[in-house]
Amino acid sequence: MFRDRIRYAPLLDKITEAHEAASHIKDGTNLFISGFAAGYPKEVPKELARRAANGEEFKINIFAGASTGEELDGLLAKAGIVGMRRPYMGDRAMRKMINEGKIRFKDDHLSQLSQMVRAGDCGTVDMALVEAAAITEDGNIIPTLSVGNTPSYVQKADKIIIEMSGEDPPTMEGIHDIYVPEDPPYRMPIPIYRTSDRVGKPFIDLDPNRVVGVVFSKSSESYHHFSEPGEVPKSIAHRILDFVRHEIKKGRLPKGLPWQGGVGDVANAVLSQFADDDFFDEMDLYSEVLPDSVLDLIDRGKMRCASGSAVTFSKQARERFFERIDNYKRHMILRPVEISNNPEIIRRLGVMAINTALEVDIYGQVNSTHTLGSHLMNGIGGSGDFERNSALSFMVTPSTAKNGLISAVVPMVSHVDHSEHSVDIIVTENGLVDTRNLTPRQAAEAIIKNCAHPDYQDALWDYFHRAVTERGGHEPHILEEAFSFHTRFLEKGDMHL
Repeated sequence: MFRDRIRYAPLLDKITEAHEAASHIKDGTNLFISGFAAGYPKEVPKELARRAANGEEFKINIFAGASTGEELDGLLAKAGIVGMRRPYMGDRAMRKMINEGKIRFKDDHLSQLSQMVRAGDCGTVDMALVEAAAITEDGNIIPTLSVGNTPSYVQKADKIIIEMSGEDPPTMEGIHDIYVPEDPPYRMPIPIYRTSDRVGKPFIDLDPNRVVGVVFSKSSESYHHFSEPGEVPKSIAHRILDFVRHEIKKGRLPKGLPWQGGVGDVANAVLSQFADDDFFDEMDLYSEVLPDSVLDLIDRGKMRCASGSAVTFSKQARERFFERIDNYKRHMILRPVEISNNPEIIRRLGVMAINTALEVDIYGQVNSTHTLGSHLMNGIGGSGDFERNSALSFMVTPSTAKNGLISAVVPMVSHVDHSEHSVDIIVTENGLVDTRNLTPRQAAEAIIKNCAHPDYQDALWDYFHRAVTERGGHEPHILEEAFSFHTRFLEKGDMHL
């Protein structure tokens, strides 16, 4: 079965076992892997972990497209062999070791890393380890369910290992659109004018002479689990759709702008509500990850095109996707992340972006990545790419966390990922504030009134009014008390007064 997928005969001579391929990875290797929620290698990481378990001491530096599953990030973190990791990750074991200082982590805007790698800013590209569904007659790679940064990693790598996936059929061929832009100073415009435009190749260019091993993989990757959206995500989604509907009816937004949704319950809830909303009869999605609900919208005839860099399917959706792949390929495109998240294209298309905050402050600054200012959750991912360049940017969060012990609206965020200049609209289950025409003081009043949970409004009003009268200024703050909500939680486990 696997050999039939390798249609370029010279690569048949490179077929080897995982332990032989893994022997090319040494202490200090910069390892550049495929993977963006899906499509990551599994067999070679097992061999690396086995070597560590047998007493070999070594560290590797891992560059991916974004997060991978427990079979890679979790396994290698627990094995103690990850020296450095970038960009975004989502594994619990790796997160713990990053926050303990045992793994160095660099958080990057996802759209920027490929160009940095090609420029040599990330050091030597010692090894690319990539998953493939097939190899073409000319020796090029058909990716699986993600593209991420793989085209640039393969282009620059000194050596390449390919893992042939037994889980993803070769019928994946045709869903990908691989376009690598020229690098500065003579970059041409990227000619994407509609979500559905294809401008690249259906495969990743490969120099077969740099391939040191082809490994067959029968391993499955982690499936994503999507539960039915709860009342809070549904309420937030309802507010977003009502707002956009109102703006379109008033002539302030054209109908038909594409959407982007980050990872999380609210983005899933928004997409789910499109299915039964007659006002939004057709839609386009220009995003980074495509969840289960994309298939529902295609089946209902409401999704013209869903463009992303990867899919995040549940087990059931994955099976359904492969059963009807010919139909879904007509409505879906998977691109490199430097294209799916490209600021030029996001701005040209007029994307409406929905991303998730951990906390927002009264003036509209957003923390998406660090709890209590210090501890990393996952990373900024693509939220900065979209928030800073979209036609309309929504930042969403439940108004409280930890059963009400934490307020998501605070006097000053404990870490800043998105400034007030990048965020247009803030939404919680309690209300929505369009900050675009508000001064900082007006924004503060509206956010406290409409977005903060009632349990915390009095404390926020007290802080704001005293900051105005005692300190003044364009954005009044009492610096000695700006983090009082956070320090209260650290002292007693509760942000309430």
